[in-house]
Amino acid sequence: MPVSGTPTPATHQSADQAATAGFLNTDWNPRDLPDGTLTRNVALRTADRAATGGTLYVRGRSDTVVCIMHPREFMACHYLVPDIVEAGFAAWSQSPRSVGNDSRLEHETALFDVAAGLSFLRAQGFRRIVLLGNSGGGSLYAFYMQQSQLAPDRRIARTPGGRPTNLASLEMPVADGLVLVAPHPGQGMLLMGCIDPSVTDEDDALSVDPALDPFSPANGFAEPPEPSRYSPDFVERYRSAQQARVARLDERAHALIAERLAARKRAKETGGIDDRRRGAHTPLMTVWRTDADLHCFDLSLDPSDRGYGSLWGRDPFASNYGAVGFARVCSPEAWLSTWSGLSSNASLHKAAAAVEQPLLLVEYTGDVSTFPSRVASLFDGFATRRKTHLRIRGDHHGRALTPDEEPGRYAAGRAVGGWLRDHFGG
Repeated sequence: MPVSGTPTPATHQSADQAATAGFLNTDWNPRDLPDGTLTRNVALRTADRAATGGTLYVRGRSDTVVCIMHPREFMACHYLVPDIVEAGFAAWSQSPRSVGNDSRLEHETALFDVAAGLSFLRAQGFRRIVLLGNSGGGSLYAFYMQQSQLAPDRRIARTPGGRPTNLASLEMPVADGLVLVAPHPGQGMLLMGCIDPSVTDEDDALSVDPALDPFSPANGFAEPPEPSRYSPDFVERYRSAQQARVARLDERAHALIAERLAARKRAKETGGIDDRRRGAHTPLMTVWRTDADLHCFDLSLDPSDRGYGSLWGRDPFASNYGAVGFARVCSPEAWLSTWSGLSSNASLHKAAAAVEQPLLLVEYTGDVSTFPSRVASLFDGFATRRKTHLRIRGDHHGRALTPDEEPGRYAAGRAVGGWLRDHFGG
């Protein structure tokens, strides 16, 4: 059911006027923390000796802490931190080992970052830990919950790229609850829905198969204010071609890894300089045209309160053909672990059956990264019976959809605080 709130003065830019990508969680000012909040910055080392850290916010005494983390974004100023503290709980905002850079991001390795944060919190005396995953943080935390509840010898032994994960030897404290805010199915599945399948040559960013071109009027595209309308047949062919392109990129990634490993083997056998060079070199994949989800242009597909455009903006040519975008430059291992909807383990659909703890899912009705039927499917997949699904007006970042209404993040903050009190006390 929707959560409503008291309207506030219209001082916020509407979602269709503003850029929607980037580090938008930093627009909360720490001075808005409730009076009496103590802030502690913490530096940590993970079990594999990487550097990570976080910020602990405490007011009064609570044995429950709510953790916020994203695999590649800075969350220290997340907009829900003040609401969590105001509700009577401690908040922990953690940074990944590589903020703002997914070129080498493997989710199996990111679990070491999560584990370091949770181990620190247990050592501080927190009896209950609730994970709050916003956007891509949702699939990271669900993946962690899945793996942490398995016997060590049943955890994933190798990454999709073939590296040993060493998860069997990792101390992984088990969390007590999960909150998902504006979740998408996982970064790989997100990309599967928005990758442009009309690319005919991965080495030519401008190559186009006209029969699959999402920006061709012949296929249903129209420039605003005229609505785009894609036929069911085109949508079906398009989605099938999206999977086919991801499969081809998977093959390329595996081939690059195999070439490097073969060169390393030859170098050990012969000591050849050329093979040593090839074995040491980690190629980077350049993946063009990853912002072409038909839902962003044809608003009749899985209708919602969303406006025209994607997370990256309203000009599909600029966002799809430009330099900025999901998975634009990444190692073969990062592609397979993070961005491949066929290979990545960090998927809400894959992890949901393992989550039996209390769950709150907050869906923003104007989200352009995921859509109502997908969110409903995600919610249904969670094993827990103690689950709540709230729909709140707002864009992906919880901003107001129109200038004259309250930002959705305010209603979300009240909802999260109330749910925490109901399930974990004050």
